[in-house]
Amino acid sequence: MKILTIVARVLLGLMFVVFGLNIFLHFIPMKPIPGDGGTLMGLMFMHGWFSLYGFIEMVGGAFVLFGRYVAVGLILLGAMIVNILLFHLTLAPQPAAMAPGILAAILEIILLYAYRASFKGVLSAKG
Repeated sequence: MKILTIVARVLLGLMFVVFGLNIFLHFIPMKPIPGDGGTLMGLMFMHGWFSLYGFIEMVGGAFVLFGRYVAVGLILLGAMIVNILLFHLTLAPQPAAMAPGILAAILEIILLYAYRASFKGVLSAKG
């Protein structure tokens, strides 16, 4: 389980650090997204929301990748993964484009299970 945890942590961290950096440096070309998804992406780029997403992806990915504050990184990335999956399910339903989001969700679930002790205080009914 320890090796699986390390592999999942490195893969998930690298995935989000690389894609977060891509929002700022544009080293991975992106195809235009048709329909409502493309309109939403255009608005997010135009108004700077994608810069915030890129920053959150890089910070959460770095926390997970380097093994420091992993629980905080998983919380940040969990919100991003839900957003990615919902975007691809509703606004841009392309099965091939959903693969990275599904992989990220699987890695997140593995890490949530591995670091479940870190979330005991958050999930308890008493403060």
